[in-house]
Amino acid sequence: MPLKQSGKLSWMLWAIPSIGIAFALLGYMYGDSLVFLFGQWTGSEDYSHGPFVPLISLLLIWQARHRLATASLGGSWWGFAVISAGLFLYVVGEFATLYILQHVSLWMVIVALVMALAGLSGARAIAFPLSYLLTCIPLPVFLYASLSSRLQLWSSALGVSALQFVGVTAFREGNVIDLGQVQLQVVEACSGIRYLFPLASLALLCAYLFKDRMWKRVLLVISSIPISILVNGFRIGMIGVLVEWYGEGAAEGFSHLFEGWVLFMASLGLLILEMWLLSKIGSKEHRQSFLSRFTWTDPGELKVRGPRSEAPTSQTASSLQPQTSNLPPFRSTSTLASTSLPAAYLCSIALLVPVAFASTLMVEREEVPPERAIFVDFPMKLEGWAGTSLTLEKQYIDALRFDDYLLADYRSDDGQPVNLYAAYYKSQRKGQSAHSPQSCLPGGGWEISSLNGMDLSANSGTVRSLHVNRALIQKGGQKQVVLYWFKQRDRIVTNEYLVKLFLLWDGLSRGRTDGALVRIASLVGPGETEEIVDQRLRQFVSTIEPELIRYVPD
Repeated sequence: MPLKQSGKLSWMLWAIPSIGIAFALLGYMYGDSLVFLFGQWTGSEDYSHGPFVPLISLLLIWQARHRLATASLGGSWWGFAVISAGLFLYVVGEFATLYILQHVSLWMVIVALVMALAGLSGARAIAFPLSYLLTCIPLPVFLYASLSSRLQLWSSALGVSALQFVGVTAFREGNVIDLGQVQLQVVEACSGIRYLFPLASLALLCAYLFKDRMWKRVLLVISSIPISILVNGFRIGMIGVLVEWYGEGAAEGFSHLFEGWVLFMASLGLLILEMWLLSKIGSKEHRQSFLSRFTWTDPGELKVRGPRSEAPTSQTASSLQPQTSNLPPFRSTSTLASTSLPAAYLCSIALLVPVAFASTLMVEREEVPPERAIFVDFPMKLEGWAGTSLTLEKQYIDALRFDDYLLADYRSDDGQPVNLYAAYYKSQRKGQSAHSPQSCLPGGGWEISSLNGMDLSANSGTVRSLHVNRALIQKGGQKQVVLYWFKQRDRIVTNEYLVKLFLLWDGLSRGRTDGALVRIASLVGPGETEEIVDQRLRQFVSTIEPELIRYVPD
């Protein structure tokens, strides 16, 4: 057996067990986040493309095996640097209770191991398959909710436009489409995200395989966003037409699912049509047939077939033969001839071991929140206010995953209503944290007209000065003012990103991640102004804030 081949075989015999050890350590460390990831893939249609992404990446890596084989497999210490950064992100994700940081951390560790084992040239040979793995990572809840609510409004507006175009009388209030006797609510499932994410992932893959000018490939990826939004708006309009003709049953069950699948295939068809049109753009000598851009010309990689030419002359044919005399020596021959693995790779594997042991301590750490009163004992009789306790539906309780909550309608002595909601979390671990009202305020047809801050001074009766979020929401002729804030240990926070930052800091320094969301709301009644409602809410906050400290302690 030649030296190069025997060395490569020995190198692989050492590499395969070490890769197995690395994956075992990663599986142990990232077990919880992987369970969450698989749950999103199988339980949410928005990420139903997720299981296929790793398989596609493996296929693309296999396709690039010839380029990988010619790379210098000497390892790179850049891999050790990247894996250090990835493991640091793992710790941050654990204490900041963000699954997305854990997922990105796992991706960084995988890329780092490739760099440490195969070197920069080896990682460069499979750069796209490695990068493509990012398309299967779910968005964090607060970003997903914000994007979903925005898409709901856009899809509702497009759906109403489609209905009015075909002569159906329809009006929109927020994400609710009014057809007269029937009202259609564009919920999260109809926001279009389940078109957007898979189609964008597919467009990225098509752009990689579509061997053409870079601007065409970028345009192809970007266009997947408006295509998914337009198609979903058309889908909502079509459902409205069917409901108008055949009744409410047309918006439910199999027909609803069938409409979704048919229109997703239509979205894919539009993407293919766009690629065909883009292939026609360019000078005649540079244009090629559409199919020629996807022709396998080499068993190892997909190449663009150039314009047909005459058979090569003997001089041209000889120029196509490998020219090895002027090439530098194969750098990885000595590496392959050795049975040892790159030192950078071995150090990277060794770094995983203590972090894997430390992960056990991080996951099993005990948090001891201070003692508190439970919300069931929250007084319904307050100075100048009388309340009625309410109950949330089970679907909302399951979605919000709080440990205790309060929902009540209060009325002042003059009969003006105020709604109070508070959700308490004794440990805001990954997947269980305060849910921002911004994502649910547009529900039920309400639209956010303005969102800004409001200062409540201690002179108004509160225990401390408060800076809270103030949202004005509107539906038809009705207006409602909403105030909300996050009570995080001894802090009042209005920004979701700061909530995560303080979770990280307090989890490390204080061993606590307990906290709550507090939200109060009041309608702008007939003859009232927003200033009157603001004053009513200020008075209500000054009444309940001293009481809240017993239920959400510092």
